[in-house]
Amino acid sequence: MNVTEELLANVRLLLDRQAISDCVTRYCRAVDRFDRDLLRTVYHEDATDDHGAFCGGREAFIDWAFTYHNEYQISHHHIITNHTTEIEGDTAHAETYWLFFGENRTKPDTVAVGRYVDRFEKRDGHWAIAARVCVTESINELTPAEIPEVFRQLQMGNATSARSKDDVSWMRPLNVRQPV
Repeated sequence: MNVTEELLANVRLLLDRQAISDCVTRYCRAVDRFDRDLLRTVYHEDATDDHGAFCGGREAFIDWAFTYHNEYQISHHHIITNHTTEIEGDTAHAETYWLFFGENRTKPDTVAVGRYVDRFEKRDGHWAIAARVCVTESINELTPAEIPEVFRQLQMGNATSARSKDDVSWMRPLNVRQPV
C-alpha cells in the first residue's frame, strides 16, 4: 500500500474529528456524573462558556453547573445527537444538538432541547473547547409515569446510579449479576 500525503491528511482529519466528538461526549458524562476532573479536560483553561443563565470561565462554569444540578435535580442526563464539525488547522467549529432530561426535586420534571455551538482549539496535541454558546431552544415539563413501586424497584434496582464515581459505569471490571 502506498501511503500518500493525501491519505495521511485524511487520517489526521478523521482522528481530529473523533477527538472533538469524544470531547463532546466526555462533557455529557462529566456533567452527569459530577466528575470535576473529567470536565476540566473538555475545556481549555482559559475557555468561556455562555450557558445563558451563566457566562464565564471553566472553573466558574463547573461550580455553577454542579451546584445547579445538585440543587434542582435528583438525576439528570445530557444526550447528544446530530454533530457537525468544520476543521481548519488547529481550530474547529462544531454544532451539536442536545436533549436534556432533569428528574427535578420539585415536580414536574424537565425536558429541554438545544444546541452546543463550540469553537475548539488544538493545543499541544489536545482538542478542547475554547468557547461555547449553549443555545436552548425549548424547555418543557414532563410528568413522571405512575407505576407500582414494586415494578420501579425491579426495573430500576439492578445497578447503582450515582452522580459520582460510585456509578456502575465506573466499575472495572464490569460485573453483571447472575441470572435467577
